[in-house]
Amino acid sequence: MNKHTIRTDQAPQAIGTYSQAIRVGQTVYLSGQIPLVPETMELVSGDMSAQIRRVFDNLRAVAQAAGGDLGDIVKLNIFLTDLAHFALVNQIMAEYFVEPYPARAAIGVAALPKGAAVEMDGVMVTNSCA
Repeated sequence: MNKHTIRTDQAPQAIGTYSQAIRVGQTVYLSGQIPLVPETMELVSGDMSAQIRRVFDNLRAVAQAAGGDLGDIVKLNIFLTDLAHFALVNQIMAEYFVEPYPARAAIGVAALPKGAAVEMDGVMVTNSCA
């Protein structure tokens, strides 16, 4: 198996023993993104909408570094510390994705790194093996 590490300065750097993404063939495994501002590595200021948008922006940056975009994500996992934000995630997701939407899970969790309220990871398939 040939694994290729994906890295970009346009998304937060890994804060542990993991890569922003790993490509194997045409499949890219996107690591979890929380609403960190890449330049400061601090949580984005603002309300839950700002956090959700920052996470999608971070995922987009990593997807683009891997030669794809959000529309190439086939599976998206969403982790929320409060499932009351589920409808807001749907609303904002519609600004970033068009049909056919990726397969998805939304999971309530007790806590996330750095006190974030939302985290997302995903699997993307692209047309290239670059």
